[in-house]
Amino acid sequence: MNFPWFNKPQQKALDAEQQRRLAELPEPDPLDDRPLPQQRLVVLDLETSGLNTKRDLVLSIGAVVIEDGGIDLGEQFERTLYRPDQKVSESVLIHGIAPSALALGSEPADALLDFMAFVGTSPVLAFHAGFDQRMLARALRQTLGYRLRHSFLDVAELAPMLCPDECPRNGGLDDWAKRFNLQVQQRHHASADALVTAELALILFSRARRQGLDNLATLHEQLNQWRRRKQAHSL
Repeated sequence: MNFPWFNKPQQKALDAEQQRRLAELPEPDPLDDRPLPQQRLVVLDLETSGLNTKRDLVLSIGAVVIEDGGIDLGEQFERTLYRPDQKVSESVLIHGIAPSALALGSEPADALLDFMAFVGTSPVLAFHAGFDQRMLARALRQTLGYRLRHSFLDVAELAPMLCPDECPRNGGLDDWAKRFNLQVQQRHHASADALVTAELALILFSRARRQGLDNLATLHEQLNQWRRRKQAHSL
């Protein structure tokens, strides 16, 4: 008989310093009515061993910060996680993360604590944010026993909502980057993908302000309405 819980990875015990850092992580801010240029936002991209959110692992984390209406290149995060047993697969080859790099990566608990300290109280943006949110939440839960409560906004949904007449056929990150003439330095690399996602987000925020959507709370509510209309049309 197969008992699925037998296959769950065991959480490695945190040392005293890791426990202290975990306890000091701040509570996330809610989405509020501060104008968009006054918001600090963390733009995230994860590279993973695959697309199965229940089985695959986070291999690397890349993030940049949007603050004061621009991208703060002085605040960037990039970390490859220690995954010595990760086999060479098609997904790993696409990311360009060699097994040797994974074997030299940061201890996952330390890397995740560093990242959550980098995020702080800020909301998170990502392209196809639902995937990144689920993968990150699972990694945090299994590695740190931490429950992710930060708000996520999906740039892949904001783009067609705010630019309905400019939607490319496929709607992927490459397609939107090409639509707005954005240069992608190294595709399928976490920090490069986070940077182009941030550049796209700034364009979208400019469009949002023109449409009277000048804060995250209003933008989030508009996005919920857009999703409901989309669902209704698909029935």
